[in-house]
Amino acid sequence: MNIWKRNAVVAAVVLFVCGAVYLNWSYQKDTAEEAGKTLGEAELVSLPTADPLLSTASPSPSGSQSPAPSPTAQSSGGYFDAARLNRQQARDSALAILQDTAADQNATETLKAETGEAIQTLANYTVSEAQIENLVTAKGYADCVAFISDNSVSVVVSATTEGLTDADVARITEIVTGETGCEASQVKIIEAQP
Repeated sequence: MNIWKRNAVVAAVVLFVCGAVYLNWSYQKDTAEEAGKTLGEAELVSLPTADPLLSTASPSPSGSQSPAPSPTAQSSGGYFDAARLNRQQARDSALAILQDTAADQNATETLKAETGEAIQTLANYTVSEAQIENLVTAKGYADCVAFISDNSVSVVVSATTEGLTDADVARITEIVTGETGCEASQVKIIEAQP
């Protein structure tokens, strides 16, 4: 009887895992269909795009390259998306370098320990930035992006119609100091202009 119960539990776990895999696959498939065509398809190669990261330069009628639109010309949502993407790419590059250093067989144990601490610090920054962004947007601001470094925290908040008041700055500063433990003097709050 014990073997039957164990086999039933194993079968149930396998069934749940298979169900999760199927749901994940189904979700990925639906997301890919909603996203539209894949870059590189013939129909998209020559079409104009509104994505500021993909339209770094476009040929002008004279054949020369025109510069990409400036960040101030982009919508505020475009700025925030681009800033998050740039931040993630920079973190990914730094993380890859740190992981290579940690995996190096010639590295000393001290270097490996310092590299492990740096990786943990990057992970903590990433979590704290996400928490700050979520809490600031939960307070009613349209969008926000946070950048944490060793000695400061910068928070870019979407512009409001009346601008950021002292109360807004105090509210955002309180969120940042609560999440990071930084002093208020180490927090910079910047209002992104539309």
